[in-house]
Amino acid sequence: MTLILDSTEIKNCVKFNEDLIPIIEDAFKSLSLGKTVMPPILRVDIEKYHGESDVKAAYIEGLDSFAVKVASGFFNNSKLGLPSSNGLMILLDSKTGVIKSVLLDKGYLTDVRTAIAGAIASKYLSKPTSSSVAIIGAGIQAELQLESLTLVRDIKNVNVWARDKSKAHAYIDNVSKKYNFKFNVHDNTEDLVKEVDILITTTPSKKPLIEYSSLPKGIHITAMGSDAEQKNELDPNIIQKCDVYVPDNQNQTMILGELNHALKKKLIPNDKIYNDLGKIIINPELGRKNNDDITVADLTGTGVQDTAIARYAYEIALNKKLGKNVD
Repeated sequence: MTLILDSTEIKNCVKFNEDLIPIIEDAFKSLSLGKTVMPPILRVDIEKYHGESDVKAAYIEGLDSFAVKVASGFFNNSKLGLPSSNGLMILLDSKTGVIKSVLLDKGYLTDVRTAIAGAIASKYLSKPTSSSVAIIGAGIQAELQLESLTLVRDIKNVNVWARDKSKAHAYIDNVSKKYNFKFNVHDNTEDLVKEVDILITTTPSKKPLIEYSSLPKGIHITAMGSDAEQKNELDPNIIQKCDVYVPDNQNQTMILGELNHALKKKLIPNDKIYNDLGKIIINPELGRKNNDDITVADLTGTGVQDTAIARYAYEIALNKKLGKNVD
C-alpha cells in the first residue's frame, strides 16, 4: 500500500517549530560522517519562463526509507498570482524500493527544511547575542527564514531590501502582523547591513547583491539563493576574505553555490577543503572563534534534508491516520 498525502494533511503533520531543528541537524551530521548516499542534483532549466525543476535524493545509512524529491521554482509566478515554488516528495522503502508514500506538498516541505537549515546555520555561526537581521529579498523564503531565525535568536530589528521596494513594504506589512519587531526598508544593500548581526540572502540573483566592503565586523551571512551555476548573491571576495566559510555540502557549493564563483575567479584554491555544516554541528568549536569573525553559510539544499523531513511527515501522518492508501 502507498499512502497519498495532500498538502493540507502535510501541513497538519509538519508544524513550523523548534522540533524540526534536531531532525535536520541529524541529517547534516549523517552527511558529514559519510553515512549517506546522495547523488548529484538533476536540474532542468526553463529559461523562457524563468523557471527550474530539481530532483534531489538521499539514502541515510540504517534508515528504512529514503526520499526522492522534485522541486520547482518559477520566479515569474508572482505576476500570475501563483507561488514561485512547487513540488512533491516520494518516500521509498530502503530494502525493496516499494513506494511507501507520495507527499503532494506543493513545495511546502522544501520551503520548511530550507528555512530550518538557515536557523541551524545562525544557531552555530552567528553571535549568541545577535538581535538584528538584514534580509535581501521579499518572497516566501524571506518570510520563512525570519520565522526560523526567531527559533534560535532573540531578534528585535529587521532591515529589508528588495529590487522592488513595494514588495519590501508588502513583506513588512505581512510579517509585522506576527512579530513586534522594528522594521526598516532600505534603498541599498550597503546601508542595509550597517550595524546588523545577521544577513540572510533569499533571491535567485545572477549578480552579487552585497560587497565585502559593506560588511561590518562580526556579521554572519546565510546565503541560500545560489543553488544553480548562474546564481550569485555574494561578492566572491566575501568567500575569500571571511573568517569562516561553511558549505552545506562542498561538492555542491563548488558547482552551484557562492563558492563556485570564488573558484571561477581563482580567489580560492580548487583543492581547499572546508568544514561543512554537519561538522560544525558535531563540533561547534570549528565555527566562529570570536565576536569579530565574519562567517558565511552557503546553503544549496541537500537530499538528506528532504529524506529527513519526508520521513518525519510520513510517521506523523501514520500516527494521525491521515492520507489515502492506494494499491
